[in-house]
Amino acid sequence: MNNTRRKFLASISMLSASFSFPIDAFSFYKKKKLRIVLVGTGIRGTSFWGRRLVEQYSEVLGFVGLCDTNIGRLKYAQNFIGVNCKTYMDFDIMLNEQKPDLVIVCTVDNTHHEFIIKGLKSGIDVLTEKPLTTDEFKAQSILNAEKESGKKLIVGFNYRWSPYTTEIKKLLMKNIIGNITSVDFHWYLNTYHGASYFRRWHGYKEKGGSLWLHKATHHFDLLNWWLTSDPEEVFAYGSLEHYGANGKFRGKNCRDCEFTKKCDYYFDITKDKRLVDLYVKNEKHDGYIRDNCLFREDIDIYDKMSAQIKYKNDIIVNYSLTTYSPFEGWRIAFNGSEGRIEASLDIPYEKDSKISQEEMHEKEMNQQLIEETSKENIIVHKLWSNFNKYEISTKKGGHGGGDELLHESIFNDSIKSDQFERSAGLRDGLMSILIGIAARKSIDANRPVRIDDLIKF
Repeated sequence: MNNTRRKFLASISMLSASFSFPIDAFSFYKKKKLRIVLVGTGIRGTSFWGRRLVEQYSEVLGFVGLCDTNIGRLKYAQNFIGVNCKTYMDFDIMLNEQKPDLVIVCTVDNTHHEFIIKGLKSGIDVLTEKPLTTDEFKAQSILNAEKESGKKLIVGFNYRWSPYTTEIKKLLMKNIIGNITSVDFHWYLNTYHGASYFRRWHGYKEKGGSLWLHKATHHFDLLNWWLTSDPEEVFAYGSLEHYGANGKFRGKNCRDCEFTKKCDYYFDITKDKRLVDLYVKNEKHDGYIRDNCLFREDIDIYDKMSAQIKYKNDIIVNYSLTTYSPFEGWRIAFNGSEGRIEASLDIPYEKDSKISQEEMHEKEMNQQLIEETSKENIIVHKLWSNFNKYEISTKKGGHGGGDELLHESIFNDSIKSDQFERSAGLRDGLMSILIGIAARKSIDANRPVRIDDLIKF
């Protein structure tokens, strides 16, 4: 075990003082070394589900195959992850030759179902990046495949594992404000993070299902987990008012654009060696451009989204997602029969923070272990009483420390149980995307959409 991981394991006691270990794991740990294959060698696959696993868990797992449709990215991935396993451009051949214990899926969102289903039907456990998939038909196919296979499917929801979100769960489990009646939940993407989705393949509904799925699946999963209930009905609004065809000017991509000095969103990909080596140098193989103009006229996802979600336990949620905020952060308030819980992270003027939003985005996207910690507050305000502040130790970056704990829950055999039920399986993945799918359908039809009309369990 390397020094970095020793530091992390030693720090767990501080970060998790508010909850009990060991954690309930979808643990795939076995006496033999776990044989893993990875399909999709983009930035998430090569770092979070690639290099970090090799660095932190090489004693219990090993990669036996990497797969991608881009031969250049495959070669880069092999070197970056630090493995000498065989590479493939055909997923079926990889499964047949390697017969792995676990498939990790990190491909474009609208293809997740293909590899999930093939893995399950081959008798292999599967771990997929979020979102599970992009429409209700693919979702139904995945559900049917898991039922028939008897194998496990894990969805990589990391926000659940953050000590801060866990503390919210802990307070709700104590019924500290009585029965929850309504929730206000607002997420703000800054002009670095939010804009990045519109440069990439995420800017097309066909590829990512819109940010109702690719991004908001995180938020809907948190809601489902916090509220311990299933969504029943969704009514939503959404539009594209800032990016896409709304731009005053546009170019082919940022590198070749004549408006670099005029555009506030100019992104110089050449300053990031990792992105150049992974994407720019391999454009010739498949034509994928990582620094596309975010004012392309064919972008068809929403940049402004708002929804009302009714849960089966009669809780009403007001949710919004902003993609061009001056800061990156979120706020939530739970209204209950006996009071109110308020929580927020990364609102700069609440702490008089001076960190640049660009730097903040870089830290959040950093897939390596980050030691920086902070103290954050959760406010509980009971009816007829003064409010109380609960101070929580959490990490900055790595999705609030959730990334590390998610990996531990899956790959560390010493972790056994979790009273907060943070491990996310197929049903969790389904319920989160079904809210987003319902929201998308609601916008198109201008009416509420019932979750039960989308899928049959």
